Amino acid sequence: MAITNGNLLNKVPAPQQQTLASNYIDFTSQDTAGWAQQYLPDLMEKEAEVFGPRTISGFLSQVGAEESMTSDQVIWSEQSRLHLSYVGTIVATGDTNGTFEVTTDIDGNAAGQGFTPANHGIRVNDMVLIAQAGVVVKALVVETPDSAVVSVEPYAEATLSAAGLSDGTATLLVIGSEFGKGQSYSDITGTHNSERRTALEPQFKSFTNKPIIMKDYYEVSGSDASRIGWVEISGEGGQSGYLWYLKAEADTRSRFTDYLEMAMIEAEKTVANSVIGFANKQIRGAADAGADGAGTEGLFAAIESRGNVTSGVTGVNAATDLAEFDAILAEFDKQGAIEENMLFVNRATSLAFDDMLASMNSYGAGGTSYGVFNNSEDMALNLGFSGFRRGSYDFYKSDFRYLNDKATRGGINDRAGSAAIRGVIIPAGVSSVYDQALGRNLKRPFLHVRFRASATDNRRMKTWVTGSVGASTSALDAMQLHMLTERCLVVQGANNFMLMK
Repeated sequence: MAITNGNLLNKVPAPQQQTLASNYIDFTSQDTAGWAQQYLPDLMEKEAEVFGPRTISGFLSQVGAEESMTSDQVIWSEQSRLHLSYVGTIVATGDTNGTFEVTTDIDGNAAGQGFTPANHGIRVNDMVLIAQAGVVVKALVVETPDSAVVSVEPYAEATLSAAGLSDGTATLLVIGSEFGKGQSYSDITGTHNSERRTALEPQFKSFTNKPIIMKDYYEVSGSDASRIGWVEISGEGGQSGYLWYLKAEADTRSRFTDYLEMAMIEAEKTVANSVIGFANKQIRGAADAGADGAGTEGLFAAIESRGNVTSGVTGVNAATDLAEFDAILAEFDKQGAIEENMLFVNRATSLAFDDMLASMNSYGAGGTSYGVFNNSEDMALNLGFSGFRRGSYDFYKSDFRYLNDKATRGGINDRAGSAAIRGVIIPAGVSSVYDQALGRNLKRPFLHVRFRASATDNRRMKTWVTGSVGASTSALDAMQLHMLTERCLVVQGANNFMLMK
């Protein structure tokens, strides 16, 4: 089935008009003067809104919050994993015991944010699990040289090779420790200085984002502002009247509000060699050329950089939708396992979820807690969300208009093919983060906006009017409406987010 877009908006069927003897009215005749003209159109004074509610703003207000900031950037820290787990290389042959050389952490990071293979947290007398190719061996750490290499002895066999391990890549997990009676940390003997059992310090990863300045304006001359039109207009903000500039002004405000949201979703930072950020005078000006880069990290960029991306889950293949969705849950299990999640998807993916749940006789639809909506299902439905439960997770699904509208991401997705974005999963609630300024942990929404503000100037959403129309602030024979904001997005715990492509 092919669908033809209704893009000929101003084309309507028009009857062929002919002047016949039977229908002709002579307006020059005194007898007929003042009569209704037979072919005079029925004039409708109402403007038609053919695209429905055109604004997309409201997404961030549903999933996040807003906080002020006073600096050119926001820095936050996220604590690393609590437990010690590493990927490394086993040498199981040619050694009485066996060795494990740390190469990366469990997430595949070889270095960065205070971690290197040589400063791992594995200590003498640690009890560990070593997994390789379907074999799991329990062992005890007996030596920790001043390097990435640790020596281990298996519990059940004399050597690692006898326990079924071979030379190659393996995963190691610390599960506890074992000491003898009366043995203290200082009683541990060995040939290496690092074998003294030291305390472990939590590791933090720091992230940063910087706000961008967005501006727009609307202008109408004094003459046009005083002109009355013949079509009554009404806007989404409730304004109405016969003056076109009222509609245009409201549309400019709505468009700018949408820009605030779209930029926070789509924006990305410039790279070090970007001409835009470091030399382009449109942003920096002549005096600032070569300054710090432009741009800010939006939601999609943050998830692609630090979160999870799926390219074949739900809506791609109906036969495997459920299994692939369960793969998402399995990935969440590996991360923070946030029980409540917001699911914003395009129309096709939303219908695929509906079909998937219907095929299961609405399995999991009942028992949803709706905790993020104050345990009110009615509130969720009024806000356009439907809830379902799978495993231990509650999901609140909503159609994401931004991904559907042809004039926004929907039109881009039509051409993007495999690069199209079909939805995003966002954890609900708050996360604990370390605030460097305050020196303590704070609870903040996983997703929120930071805007510049001080005691003298609030740049969350500034609007002001100049000119001689209405405000009378200058001799300019016009009204100028100015809009400005300075803001950025903070995506905390991006490992709990999922971008669906």
